[in-house]
Amino acid sequence: MATMDVMRGPGMERLSRGAKEAANHPWAKKLGRMGYAAKGAVYAIIGVLALKLAAGEGGRATDSRGAVATVAHGPFGIALLSLLAVGLVGFVIWRFAQAFADTEGKGSDAKGLAARAMYFISGVIYGSLALFAVKTVVGASQGKSKGTQGWTATLMEQPFGRVLVVLVGLGIIGFALKQFHTAWKAKFREKLSLTGLAARQQHRVERMCQFGIAARGVVFAVIGGFLVLAGVDANPGEAKGLGEALAVVARQPAGDVLLGVVAAGLVAYAAYLFLQARYRQL
Repeated sequence: MATMDVMRGPGMERLSRGAKEAANHPWAKKLGRMGYAAKGAVYAIIGVLALKLAAGEGGRATDSRGAVATVAHGPFGIALLSLLAVGLVGFVIWRFAQAFADTEGKGSDAKGLAARAMYFISGVIYGSLALFAVKTVVGASQGKSKGTQGWTATLMEQPFGRVLVVLVGLGIIGFALKQFHTAWKAKFREKLSLTGLAARQQHRVERMCQFGIAARGVVFAVIGGFLVLAGVDANPGEAKGLGEALAVVARQPAGDVLLGVVAAGLVAYAAYLFLQARYRQL
């Protein structure tokens, strides 16, 4: 895996040392907290819009870019979007600190490097979203985004492309299963310090976080499943992004109820991210 090679590269030790020094700077942790809050805002918008759609109140199924566009077109749009863009940049910086400085203590064995590689990939993904937000703020021409189906088609054009698409889909399903495991075991509590809350409040917060993380797992399971199907059928049109996955949920029997539950879960996940911004041990 190319990302794993990056983590093991010749200059890795020097890069890791420099990254650790940067990650220990007070501003790096402030940026990290801003980043979790910004990510939470994105998921809150996605969840609220999906809730409104489920309730028949004019919402829509959208993804992270749709959430950014929603902020841009709302009251005080450019000012709020500027804050969101700064927060997203902070999240990218913190993700790279997690990858290269190993702020989570994952280690350098195969399992630890795989976890740190996932932080790196997450940083790249949110880097793209941050760039989209910045371009929206300054009014730069965006060009047309390829979207999930476009990137799937590009991947299929590569040698063994269908296999790659299936593997990516299986990887996303694996991530979804990991989300379910995290929710079930409440593993997020390892880094979330809630000692300032009463025991009953801690219990309620924990249940809300479990619900949110599990709901996110459901959405990613749908995304991964459709990617596998697209690879098997050699049809990029079957690939779905986040917004399209929510739309698929809405089209099922009792879809408004199912979408309402998943959307409420995404709002709960947003609340979990806000808690991360406030209480996470960085």
